[in-house]
Amino acid sequence: MKQFKIAVIAGDGIGPEVINEGIKVLKKVAELDSGFQLDFTYFPWGCEFYAENGRMMDDDGIDKLKEFDAIYLGAVGFPGVPDHISLWELLLKIRKSFDQYVNIRPVTLLKGAHLPLVDVKREDIDMLFIRENSEGEYSGAGDWLFKGQENEVVLQNGVFSRKGTERIIRYGFETAKKEGRSLTSISKANALNYSMVFWDQVFEEVSKEYPEVETASYLVDAAAMLMIKDPKRFEVVVTSNLFGDILTDLGAALAGGIGLAAGANINPERDFPSMFEPIHGSAPDIAGKGIGNPLASIWSASQMLDFFGYEGHGKIVLDSIEQLLLEDRVLTPDMNGTATTSEVGNRVTEIIESIILSKGMAVKSRI
Repeated sequence: MKQFKIAVIAGDGIGPEVINEGIKVLKKVAELDSGFQLDFTYFPWGCEFYAENGRMMDDDGIDKLKEFDAIYLGAVGFPGVPDHISLWELLLKIRKSFDQYVNIRPVTLLKGAHLPLVDVKREDIDMLFIRENSEGEYSGAGDWLFKGQENEVVLQNGVFSRKGTERIIRYGFETAKKEGRSLTSISKANALNYSMVFWDQVFEEVSKEYPEVETASYLVDAAAMLMIKDPKRFEVVVTSNLFGDILTDLGAALAGGIGLAAGANINPERDFPSMFEPIHGSAPDIAGKGIGNPLASIWSASQMLDFFGYEGHGKIVLDSIEQLLLEDRVLTPDMNGTATTSEVGNRVTEIIESIILSKGMAVKSRI
């Protein structure tokens, strides 16, 4: 029997509440398939840990996490701890230490989810964003000179290496080729005359190796407009760290809300563990009330199953979310429902069990 070791960092705010429902789903899938087992180990890291210990994670935290096949993260951030500390000392530290240079964020409008756009068909919103996740605008390079003086100067540098830029663009082409879809590059070369000119150049170079992939390239401001006016033109999208971060939040608004937005931080070579997380924040205003939406966490659990090679089960989890939305009975307040976090998780688990049992052994044969 295959065994996968998963490190759980529930984190802050609603993180522990939503991640618990994702674990519930993962355990149910493993229970119904005797071919693999999931072992969860919990780490109490986050802002509460910082308040008690003066650091976001153990000093040897990265060494501890190296032993796992995947990391499941709830949320990071809470009032009282500056955002740059909570982000750089936990989330970004993990991403960079484990070279999780591919960030995958699906922007797909599931059946039953709210469609905010007029004159747009539901099937028109089906994008896969591939965001560079290790350098670019979030490289952390820069300086702060003459602090507090009248000639104070702050430098924030974007770092675009040949290796980092080429590998994420190539990953985008490989994904588009595999899925038989187009690939769109998003940059800002008219204003960022070094980094984005370089990005466009590398995209053009790599595209010559993939003549079968239809391509397009847009400036980021035009892309933001077109995502709303004509979303169907975007299928697989590759872009930089900052642009990917911003545009996928816009994508979340198009695809039913931030409560449905999942993300995967992938080390494709599997030299290190990859990390799976909802992309919403810790929502401290509703923490402890049991009303946080767990669907993004459950969707990221589906991504984890895909990563482990169980795409069939990953799809069943996603189908179960869609069925829950179509039923329109067990939804949290952010989706105009009255259900609790755990009630949503329980219902998704029930749907998963029903689907898997109805398919029987046929499910395993396709994995």
